[in-house]
Amino acid sequence: MLARGEVEVRGRMPYSSNATFFATVRHDGAELPAVYKPQRGERELWDFPDGLFGREVAAYHVSEALGWGLVPETVLREEAPLGRGSLQRFVPADFSQHYFTLLEQEEHGDALRRIAVFDVLANNADRKSGHCLLGEDGRVWAIDNGLCFHEELKLRTVVWDFAGERIDDALLADVERVAAAPPAALRGLLHATEVDALVARAEWLLTARTFPSPPPGHRAYPWPLV
Repeated sequence: MLARGEVEVRGRMPYSSNATFFATVRHDGAELPAVYKPQRGERELWDFPDGLFGREVAAYHVSEALGWGLVPETVLREEAPLGRGSLQRFVPADFSQHYFTLLEQEEHGDALRRIAVFDVLANNADRKSGHCLLGEDGRVWAIDNGLCFHEELKLRTVVWDFAGERIDDALLADVERVAAAPPAALRGLLHATEVDALVARAEWLLTARTFPSPPPGHRAYPWPLV
């Protein structure tokens, strides 16, 4: 449905720095709510090239390659009402919940640790608390992944609470698999140097085997935090 359905823009999503739209996708008589991020609605950034929507799609492929299901289904659409962009399944969620509230609930600890590892791999430069959603299905989802995959260190996240803790061997096994064979789709979404940098970060995690701490002298937190 996301790849081939007809997209109807319903309205603009609030609190987004780039143009982000709530949409309905229709295909074969079925409907699906979605989030549409067209390239033409992106603000120019000095430290990231144009085409953040492609990084949203890349994040989905990495999440799936890890087998963690953190990022809702996301596709690249060449044709849509406002032109080329990403289309992601909208997650019905309890929007009163976010990383800081989920951290206080022990049952979500494993999911938040997966997000922490994922963000190191993706080099997420903007993991705010509100980018962690508690879906109506009880799963924790990681959204807003456009500022990812830069080849230079740009990790800015609120998820530092596990710093120094050993990473579970099962998670590292998934990281090792992705390091050995990054998703083929990344080659069409990222620069080759960015894919190489992803592999280097994976290899660093496999050597360190612990969650990192905020680097001294590095802007380690996004703003606003939520």
